[in-house]
Amino acid sequence: MKEMRALTHIDCFAGPGGICTGLHAAGFETLLAIEYIKSCCDTYQANHPEVHVINADIRSVSADQILPFIPSDGVDLVTSGMPCETFSTAGNTSRSFYDDRQFLFREGIRIAKISNAKMILFENVPGITSKKTAKDSDTLIVEVLKKELEDAGYGNFLPVTLDATMFGVPQRRSRFFILACRYPKWWLQAPASSQRPVSVKDALAGLPNVVANSDKEETNYTSASSTYSELMRDDVFWRRSNLSKDHITNHRPMKHRMCTLERFSLLNQGESLKTLFDRYEGKEREILQAKRVLPKKLFIKRNYRLKEDAPSPTVTSHCLDEFVHPLYDRALTVRECARLQSFPDSYDFVGGPYIVPHIDRTVQDKYEQIGDAVPPLLAYAWGMQIYDLFKINGSL
Repeated sequence: MKEMRALTHIDCFAGPGGICTGLHAAGFETLLAIEYIKSCCDTYQANHPEVHVINADIRSVSADQILPFIPSDGVDLVTSGMPCETFSTAGNTSRSFYDDRQFLFREGIRIAKISNAKMILFENVPGITSKKTAKDSDTLIVEVLKKELEDAGYGNFLPVTLDATMFGVPQRRSRFFILACRYPKWWLQAPASSQRPVSVKDALAGLPNVVANSDKEETNYTSASSTYSELMRDDVFWRRSNLSKDHITNHRPMKHRMCTLERFSLLNQGESLKTLFDRYEGKEREILQAKRVLPKKLFIKRNYRLKEDAPSPTVTSHCLDEFVHPLYDRALTVRECARLQSFPDSYDFVGGPYIVPHIDRTVQDKYEQIGDAVPPLLAYAWGMQIYDLFKINGSL
């Protein structure tokens, strides 16, 4: 029986490697990655040493930098998950801006043309479908994207919104995709959702507690396990046997003020800072604010204590501030956030500082890298589906 060849891949807006990790598990060979943030490149290179990583603004990357690393007849797939801030509706003021970020999809198309790619997979937040090209325009960004795909020879495309929860990722995360193909007769399909939702309890199984302010990083697993936690430790599935680790990494406790710990202690599962503002009013709230247990200002998406029996809300670049452990009075560790994103346990976030203020946008700490990534299990589902498309159409 003829062995199927590995499908080749170029990773644009690569981040720390979420898409590459999932596609690699599905059997893809990533040849080249392009990423602007140095800390993301460091993490990517450490976990995917076989990939040539270009640390640059994608708009400056030339054909001469790409062609030496790809086959003469081109690559099979280009993925492009451009920054989502300008499209996000989650309380992000940058959605009101109209600038060149919203047209960065053109770089994915440009790289696909340079590399003679057979397919392109775009990823972004669902808000991209309603963003206009200008404040006084009726033209949607996504319609421009579709038109430019047609002009570039990728007129056969499938737009679809998927919920990561339905693909084994333990968080409620909807993402918009466009799968585009150079072959007009190929019947494009999205991956079929068949997974039951994974709970936070199952996601964090086997990870020991770490005590806030102790500065003690726990590296040994507990006896608890779940099907999901075993998958996160299964480097045969992830095709990462050469990087396997017997101990936990990136499981360091955060430092919290005593007033913050007292705030956490007031939260039940499924409650957040907003709950506390609703619960404590008048003089009672003033007392808590004077003690700095409650802040003067309400931040809607902050300090949500996760529910053990359900998937988590969307893991974002602000996950350090947004989530409280379901059982313990502390924020999540980097490894716990990585579990919610479906990164395997052997994935080591070596790039950048542990935490950094969200001021310098040229640096991402470990939490930001995780929050901005594409969940590897969702990328894996796409990888398996794209493999089927190539197989069905006789291109393997």
